Amino acid sequence: MLQNLLLFSGFAGITVFIGGLLANFFNHHIRETPVKYEITHTMMSFGAGIILSAIALVLIPKGLEELTVLPMAISFTAGVLIFLYIDQYLAKNGSKNATLLAMMMDFIPESIALGATFAVDPKMATLLAVFIGLQNLPEAFNSYRDMVGSGFTAQKTLIIFFVLSFFGIGGALIGHYFLTDSPILTAHLMTFASGGILYLLINDIIPESKLKNNYLTSLGAAFGFLVGIIGEKLI
Repeated sequence: MLQNLLLFSGFAGITVFIGGLLANFFNHHIRETPVKYEITHTMMSFGAGIILSAIALVLIPKGLEELTVLPMAISFTAGVLIFLYIDQYLAKNGSKNATLLAMMMDFIPESIALGATFAVDPKMATLLAVFIGLQNLPEAFNSYRDMVGSGFTAQKTLIIFFVLSFFGIGGALIGHYFLTDSPILTAHLMTFASGGILYLLINDIIPESKLKNNYLTSLGAAFGFLVGIIGEKLI
């Protein structure tokens, strides 16, 4: 079981690095054209749709399932306020890493849930790992562009993404060994993450993905959410 857990959580995480590699190739080997500009913004909105589906279909339902109204509201509000503060701090320092924050706030709780689920329902955990991996690709693609745009070199960004790709294994092991019998704590973690992600999504990611007189970005968000629906249906 441990071998399978490491294998699938490793797959879920390595797509962070793969998404960064794809963005690096796209940035440096595809010439600048209006079409390229539209593709990058559509990828941003596609990632936003997937992130939104993670909130609506994975993170919040777990909170609703395990928590009463007041604890759930407190965890959600704490996530919003803490990420409001983080976002303001990053803005003052000229950083544009909201997509990276949203990706990790989505990726880590879901990896923990993956580890906690693996002991109970390996089939569901396997599908969850595939879903997380599919989410990470467009999110990492967008995060790479944000980080390079905020001053990081391509090499440093890829090194960071390579390290982050192993966070899935760490989160899954924590979930498997420490939170399998703690559904309330897992639910608080997911609800907290939901508040933070939703704030970043509405304040930073969605406005950045919008293009004037272009409808591909809206389609990208809708189809990104559809990916989440399909993943949840399969799970």
